[in-house]
Amino acid sequence: MRRRIAVVGGGWAGLAAAVAATQRGHAVTLFEMAPQCGGRARGVEAQGLALDNGQHILIGAYRETLELMRAVGASPDAALLRLPLALVYPDGEGLRLPRGPAVPAFARAVLACRRWAWRERMALLAEATRWAAMRFRCDERLTVAQLTRRLPQRVRQDLIDPLCVAALNTPAEQADARVFLRVLRDALFSGPGSADLLLPRASLGALLPAPAAAWLAQRGAALRLGHRVKGLSTIGTPCGWCVDDEPFDAVVLAAPAREAARLAHAASPSWAAAAAAFEYEPIVTVYLQSAGTRLPQPMTALACDGDAPAQFVFDLGALGHHAGVFAFVVSGARRWTEQGLEATAAATRQQALQAFAPGTWHSPPTVLRTLAERRATFLCTPGLRRPPLAIAPGLVAAGDYIEGPYPATLEGAVRSGRLAVDAVTAGWPT
Repeated sequence: MRRRIAVVGGGWAGLAAAVAATQRGHAVTLFEMAPQCGGRARGVEAQGLALDNGQHILIGAYRETLELMRAVGASPDAALLRLPLALVYPDGEGLRLPRGPAVPAFARAVLACRRWAWRERMALLAEATRWAAMRFRCDERLTVAQLTRRLPQRVRQDLIDPLCVAALNTPAEQADARVFLRVLRDALFSGPGSADLLLPRASLGALLPAPAAAWLAQRGAALRLGHRVKGLSTIGTPCGWCVDDEPFDAVVLAAPAREAARLAHAASPSWAAAAAAFEYEPIVTVYLQSAGTRLPQPMTALACDGDAPAQFVFDLGALGHHAGVFAFVVSGARRWTEQGLEATAAATRQQALQAFAPGTWHSPPTVLRTLAERRATFLCTPGLRRPPLAIAPGLVAAGDYIEGPYPATLEGAVRSGRLAVDAVTAGWPT
């Protein structure tokens, strides 16, 4: 039976929910307060260039995201550059995973990493073996720093800290070790290609939001862009809801956590309180421009300290975007946002000059644009209690913050959208 489903929020979770509901034959209306879909992973413009509000990457383990892209007519093979995982620094040294079965590939990469002494390599392999024997589980009170305290400092600095802040956007001293181990298990040890880097060849808007919006419109879904929902109310039926006085059989609340808390408060004050209680960690992306420059690899890891903000730099020219434009990513950026974006950009420019060998920059890099996503992700700390998917009969939530095993990632958002539709339609006649 065809039902009317409202999806409130047009980020990746909301788009996933809208596509899933449309695939099942339901009449979907999607409400998005911004003038375009995409949420925190969307395209922006700077001096006529199509950029992103923040540099994102995918990995091979993002199976549901890749499946969603294919479903709406976007080709992952064309839109993403697939490379074996490599955390390589400007000196050319680092961890490079070869292709092949996950466990042998990881062992071979560690043994071949000349950046570390032999004892440091063996210590990492021993610790990884211990985590595998634990089935990648640990005490829920542990931070990543506590989990990895046996590792040599150099290994923690070169591998653990950048992986942790990239995956969880939370410094290792605060990050939930259980979530970190789950990410390692699924990325590094769940099969060939799972750890591959999938680097966008185009802006994030072209990667999924634009194709998904076009796909939905072609199939009769209503897209209400620039529409901030004022409120939800029940309509007297067991599961029915009104969205701004418009009746629906069910609602998927895929708005950001604080917006979802506002809308869900009347239906479930306890759920709303949990959704509103998150602490957040920002991400800053500093776009530098240097005509004629090409870095040795599309993604380069950077040493990060009190004076050097960025953990990674992406050469957009190498990715087929804009030659001579580079995205420097500052995750776990709270301290830097407190200093101001101008100071962050200046420090990043200085880091760029110092990190690479003389002559790398064909022209002095200049700041093209600095973007801060101040609520990029929730702070993923031990013991964090995330709100469940279910809010009330006929009302469910979707988003990367919903209860689950993963940190705030694109894959987590996409999965939550599909699961929300599964939950809200369970028991409906087909």
